[in-house]
Amino acid sequence: MVIKNENQKIDVNVKMRGGTGEAIIKHIIDNRELCHSRLFSTITLKKGCSIGTHTHLQETEYYYILSGEGVVTEKSVSTTVKAGDVVITGDQESHSIENKADEDLVFIALILLND
Repeated sequence: MVIKNENQKIDVNVKMRGGTGEAIIKHIIDNRELCHSRLFSTITLKKGCSIGTHTHLQETEYYYILSGEGVVTEKSVSTTVKAGDVVITGDQESHSIENKADEDLVFIALILLND
């Protein structure tokens, strides 16, 4: 199977998970085609936009930062992330991410379901 770039669906989520602004989600693989996971997308956050704090249950989420710079908050600790960094949020853990920089923050988000 080949999924062409032009066939990948784009959604705009306003105030995602209680965050600010818009999260632009490009579904690399549509959720109906995923196995053992529920999300495989790129997410773009423009300056001042964020995904609010949320908890993962029976799943693990991976962010792979492609470009830009953001601030990830886990367990009340904020860490600056940039291109090449990976954020791993496991079962029962919470996190948020925000773009405070001028450049768009773009990352891959992959959520794998726990066995």
